[in-house]
Amino acid sequence: MPRGSAPGAVRSLAEWAAGPEPTQDDLALARSALLDTLAVTLAGGAHPLAPVFDELSPAGRWAARAHVLDFDDLHMPSTTHISAVCVPAALAAGGGARAYLAGAGVMARLGTALGWRHYRAGWHATCTAGAPAAAVAAAVALGLDAERIGVAMALAVPAAGGVQRAFGTSAKALQVGFAAEAGLRAARLAQAGATADPSALEDWLALVGGDPAAVSLDGPAIPDGLAVKLYPCCYALQRPMSAVAKLPETDPEQIDQVIVRTPEGALQPLIHHAPRTGLEGKFSLEYGIAAAILDHPPGLGSFGDEAVSRPAARRLMERVTVAAQPGGDGLLDGEVEIEIRRSGGEPLRTSLALPPGAPGRPATEDELAVKLETCAGEAAQELRGLDWDGAPAYLTRALSG
Repeated sequence: MPRGSAPGAVRSLAEWAAGPEPTQDDLALARSALLDTLAVTLAGGAHPLAPVFDELSPAGRWAARAHVLDFDDLHMPSTTHISAVCVPAALAAGGGARAYLAGAGVMARLGTALGWRHYRAGWHATCTAGAPAAAVAAAVALGLDAERIGVAMALAVPAAGGVQRAFGTSAKALQVGFAAEAGLRAARLAQAGATADPSALEDWLALVGGDPAAVSLDGPAIPDGLAVKLYPCCYALQRPMSAVAKLPETDPEQIDQVIVRTPEGALQPLIHHAPRTGLEGKFSLEYGIAAAILDHPPGLGSFGDEAVSRPAARRLMERVTVAAQPGGDGLLDGEVEIEIRRSGGEPLRTSLALPPGAPGRPATEDELAVKLETCAGEAAQELRGLDWDGAPAYLTRALSG
């Protein structure tokens, strides 16, 4: 095959992204993703790190703010936060639902081809799959053809990095911002006539443990849909915290031990066992359990530095025992079992396979309304009225202070 032609997966993805119009179901999902992303971006604008994000371009700033609370949606098969990358990239390039869906579809497919082995090795798949996907979203928004979309994807390869060791630090949200920025830059360079060998993307995919042959164009724009979070923390905490929420409230002082039984794969991103900050608490099973017991239900305030430092939370964290079962390929593999042993009563036990908001258990309208109000407050109604055309100006205005 001659150098410079778009082989296999890259050509197929580029042609798919430049192809048919989305279905009504695709457009409905894009609308939900826009509203959810706008809400968490608005809430992220109040985070202490927001001034740091102002050093980024609009695309990077919006993406970092969308992700800093870890309240943004997740594509389960690829373990990627699709909308935090693809909504800002599409908006910054002047695109709408079709541009978002093109980028999101590529991100889902690239991330799935990277697979659980890539995530388990410590890569931050939102960034590795995110940079080429952001390039697609921006390229479609700019009206590029399939050939130029393939070039844009290749130009994003140098930025297709990010590691899980960043979890619990400023770097996690910044990595997501970098991915959105890199994709937009790559698309604009492709539009300006820059050249690249699209086969670089396939080489990269194999180098980081993925399988180019696993890229499939089957299914809707975003295969398997998106998981919506109801707690502002890592998705790996959604299930154990939801399981605790099923139990009756109990006096924390009477809790002697909390035993969490779960497949070890579901613990992959939970790297902080004695968190010191709110960001670290978002990646701590011990703290997630403590917050679920103390706050019932946990909210935005549950993951601040002061909340993590609460004496009651520290006490409960010390009483959490994790019984990891061997294996597990994914954050929702198997099920989680919670047992709370108390000095003042019988043990409390429950189990859970799917948390609310998972694609197999979609969030209810009431749950979504609570999340929107939590994130946007009085601005919730205004957000409901926004479309893709009005969103960039709204974000610029709302986050300018």
